[in-house]
Amino acid sequence: MADLQKFIEELRAKVSIVDVVGAKVKLVRKGREYQACCPFHNEKTPSFTVNEAKGFYHCFGCGAHGDIVKFEMEANGLPFLEALKKLADRAGILMPQLSHENREKAEERKSQYEIMEMAVKFFEKNLRLTGGRAALDYLYNRGFNDDIITKFRLGYAPNNNGLKAWLSGKGVSEHDMIELGLASLSEKSNGRVFDFFRDRVIIPIFDKANRPIAFGGRVMDGSQPKYLNSPETPIFNKRHVLYNLNNARDKAYEARKIIVCEGYMDVIALSKYGFEYAVAPLGTALTEDQIAEAWKICPVPTLCFDGDGAGIKAAIRSVDRALPILKAGYSLQYVFLPDKQDPDEFLKDKGHDAFEAYLQETTPLVDLLWKKNTENVPMSTPEQKALIEKNIMEEVAKIGDEQVRGYYNNEMRQRVYNELGRGSWKQSYARRGAYNGSDGSRRYGGAGRDNYRPAGQPRVEMVRPKTSLNELVLKFILASMIFYPELIAEYEEKIAMFSMPNADLQNLWDAMADAFADHEGEEEFSREKLLEELEKRGFGKAVSGLWELRMFCMQKPLINAVRRDIDTKMLEVQVRVLEDEIKECLNTIETSESFPDDVYERYQALKKEKQALLDSYVPAD
Repeated sequence: MADLQKFIEELRAKVSIVDVVGAKVKLVRKGREYQACCPFHNEKTPSFTVNEAKGFYHCFGCGAHGDIVKFEMEANGLPFLEALKKLADRAGILMPQLSHENREKAEERKSQYEIMEMAVKFFEKNLRLTGGRAALDYLYNRGFNDDIITKFRLGYAPNNNGLKAWLSGKGVSEHDMIELGLASLSEKSNGRVFDFFRDRVIIPIFDKANRPIAFGGRVMDGSQPKYLNSPETPIFNKRHVLYNLNNARDKAYEARKIIVCEGYMDVIALSKYGFEYAVAPLGTALTEDQIAEAWKICPVPTLCFDGDGAGIKAAIRSVDRALPILKAGYSLQYVFLPDKQDPDEFLKDKGHDAFEAYLQETTPLVDLLWKKNTENVPMSTPEQKALIEKNIMEEVAKIGDEQVRGYYNNEMRQRVYNELGRGSWKQSYARRGAYNGSDGSRRYGGAGRDNYRPAGQPRVEMVRPKTSLNELVLKFILASMIFYPELIAEYEEKIAMFSMPNADLQNLWDAMADAFADHEGEEEFSREKLLEELEKRGFGKAVSGLWELRMFCMQKPLINAVRRDIDTKMLEVQVRVLEDEIKECLNTIETSESFPDDVYERYQALKKEKQALLDSYVPAD
């Protein structure tokens, strides 16, 4: 299946949609697009457009929309595989040999988008029915007019199994509904199938090709969870998708800017006030993949957050995600709205121009990194200052790009010197001790040697990719947190220091963190409540897969015993990686004809890092 998808992407890259459509209708260039009378319905005034950059066509009259593959199918009455073959011949490339299974999957993938489109239309229709009146009034009360509702295709999920019944009448199986996140199987009701979304305002989520792939559902009262998102499906991976990118992309290109805000409603509100280049992540912190998507449009996206604790926390999480993937010319900048307002509230209160002016007062990522480690942090003693410096430089070490990392090193050491009174950081390099080589003839360090290198050209690069947590270890940690949800917030930053062994566990961890964040501030967020939230988010099966480990955790009722186990396991993983690197350095030193100064430096630094890790371990009481 991956080969087929790769082949389709190759076709889209090599075959001009203007040429394909132009073979059927006469196209006239209008700015960045082409226009024609629609080939799919009778019209005298052109409403059919073709966008070469996006690779898609759209008719504003009949709603026809798609890429080169769909156009070949619809315009020439060809089945999916025949359309692919015709386009492959046109491009002069060989079509991959497809197994019977792959052929079925290809057709299945096409039908999944069609099912999702059916669901979009069902929700849209229900918003305008009597049962959807409360949802429609909710949208009107938020200032969303009919044009906005239509543009974003907002809808309503009735408080029954209406979608399931409607799709069943269209020949859609329960299996397909469950697979696409439209329905869920209840283990508490003898395996009955229920609508996944009930009594919620529905926000459809589209991919860049403007195909519906998922939904977000918002309650109209104060109940929790406020938002419920579709689970992961064959066509939806929330870590890769930015809400509204399908609409915002062209406007963002024109404006040479893109705003990333916290949620769906923020995006819709901004669009209402003319900021049509806004997008949002999907119920979780901004991911590396989503940052990369934003960078394709704008090298320095503006992240807009509410000025409350949750907004600041989300901003800090984005810093952690961005540091390893920073590259020359690409970064993030931040805007925090005043008085704990969200964009909708701010715009209602102060208007378009005030928001535009606020967008000019951004905080660069480098400043937020500094503030993260210094604001409201005690720094009255040398030990406290040393800890701040240590924490900052450990974060800088996460930057993968050598050049960017060098400049961050320089910037942060200058700030340490200027703002903490660190003293001349250059001298710290000059005070390195001597080392005599094995033959007694070589000497590293010493007063006669230039030991200082500018921070942008460090001799020792203590940078490595994030250490990956062993799958079994991570499962144990997640199982422990299911039993003790208060550990989620406690270990969130520590877990961010590691990479996940696979996407499934990453998604489960994100869902746990999101569920906890949704209930932050509540006196008690119980184990039962967490399990309920994970079930709603489509992770019931994933949680049940941790059953044996959960049973193991139950034998350790004291939370500090579990803390000790988690800390120990994390420490073991980190130490093991360091020991492997130390062995590698030693092997290089022993097998090299000339003594490698840089490798020895790294060897010494790795040993110190290992010892510091061991010294830092303090078992929970």
